[in-house]
Amino acid sequence: MFESPDFYQIDDLLTEEHKLIRSSIRDFVKKEISPYIEDWCERAHFPYEIVKKFGDVGAFGPTVPQEYGGGGLDYISYGLIMQEIERGDSGMRSTASVQGSLVMYPIYKFGSEEQKKKFLPKLASGEFLGCFGLTEPDHGSNPSGMVTNFKDMGDHYLLNGAKMWISNSPKADIAVVWAKNEEGRIHGLIVERGMEGFSTPETHGKWSLRASTTGELVFDNVKVPKENLLPGKSGLGAPMMCLDSARYGIAWGAIGAAMDCYDSARRYAKERIQFGKPIGSFQLIQKKLAEMLTEITKAQLLNWKLGKMMDEGKATTPQISMAKRNSVEMALKIAREARQIHGGMGITGEYPMMRHMMNLESVVTYEGTHDIHLLILGADITGIPAFQ
Repeated sequence: MFESPDFYQIDDLLTEEHKLIRSSIRDFVKKEISPYIEDWCERAHFPYEIVKKFGDVGAFGPTVPQEYGGGGLDYISYGLIMQEIERGDSGMRSTASVQGSLVMYPIYKFGSEEQKKKFLPKLASGEFLGCFGLTEPDHGSNPSGMVTNFKDMGDHYLLNGAKMWISNSPKADIAVVWAKNEEGRIHGLIVERGMEGFSTPETHGKWSLRASTTGELVFDNVKVPKENLLPGKSGLGAPMMCLDSARYGIAWGAIGAAMDCYDSARRYAKERIQFGKPIGSFQLIQKKLAEMLTEITKAQLLNWKLGKMMDEGKATTPQISMAKRNSVEMALKIAREARQIHGGMGITGEYPMMRHMMNLESVVTYEGTHDIHLLILGADITGIPAFQ
């Protein structure tokens, strides 16, 4: 029943391939996610079988070249895939975007040829699930302060420390972990399930992203083979490049959540009768719907232009921050307004708004909080970083 809002005919800017990709993912979400998502969230259940299904439909690493199992697609395609998956659920999109942008991306960009051939095809197919270890218990918005570290023991590295709020970690086969060497330089290491001293405790009690699995990464004298060090780039800029790719996907994904809430509110406003007529006939309801459509349209245009710049290699971190911050703030407001249009029914699992609203409370914080993205923009505007 979903009708995608396209008030400015943005589809005219898309290729036939873009539309085909969006259609295939939309059908996938309709079949594999939407009928079950309310139950999964209510039970805080991560459906592990979805991992292989994501691999089969090409949701993992769509911009990674085909020779490594990826889709070899452009960034507009990647954005549309994330939009459709998050229209189904933000937790489902988190599973896919972590795999693509935070696990496959660094291995492709910074990994050796052997690492690429060993891990990327299995990650792309969904045979392997991966996670990304940057955030620590005491270092979230300030990742440079991390204390996770590794020492050169001659024939291997010895890794110690902990990461938290890690999507996919309880089920992950590998983790791309960022840690400091003995000189304090940040490097990426591939830590594999089964390595002695490596554990992934699950985080319970979440009221958000309940269909996504979240946990910790704990390293207690983990022996990491030297061939598992990512050789292509070191320093904080390496994980930040990964986060740029993931934040771009979030910017598109949040539009999907907003679209779902808007579409539900529009339908309900035309069907719900009060005072003898549909509530959609009242001025305040029309105002809410008009503002929703306006904000979705603005975000669509912003993201399309950003996608073109990503394809050209011209997009900057502040530009990506603007899109991520804008999309999530817009989606949160639309979820709340749509919930009001549904009245009391809006708090039930019969409609998607409360689930999207709770999910978006995580999305507005992870991979750069709302305020941090404002400061990234502020530093770009003034030339003065406000982080210290």
